Amino acid sequence: MNALTSFLLLVVPITLFAADLPKKPSPDGAEVYFISPKDGKTVSQTFTIRFGLKGMGIAPAGIDLPNTGHHHLVVDHDELPDLDVPLGASETLIHFGLGQTETELTLSPGKHTLQIVFADMIHLAHSPPVISKKITITVK
Repeated sequence: MNALTSFLLLVVPITLFAADLPKKPSPDGAEVYFISPKDGKTVSQTFTIRFGLKGMGIAPAGIDLPNTGHHHLVVDHDELPDLDVPLGASETLIHFGLGQTETELTLSPGKHTLQIVFADMIHLAHSPPVISKKITITVK
């Protein structure tokens, strides 16, 4: 079975029955934020993003521990994806399902927006959702 087939067999059933999936609770005061870059900064085409987290822990996708999850980076979206279904992966919705807390990203020159959604073991946002402030950066 190839990777695409495996992905579809896992995600499609989850997406079809997402309304039946219980959301994991997020603790009061939980926050996700950008350590770097900061809002309004100018960066090189390839730059490092560092994710911050307060009040929760990091766990890779597929690991079910209380008050944990992993980061999802939303790039250049006017609106957040549907948080009632597991987050899909794309070039502009990047999963960090191994529990990564930083990454190098390459973007084209110009203004870009970045936002973090913290989600559980199946990429489903917590309740209430733990979402960063949207930041704007300029790539030189």
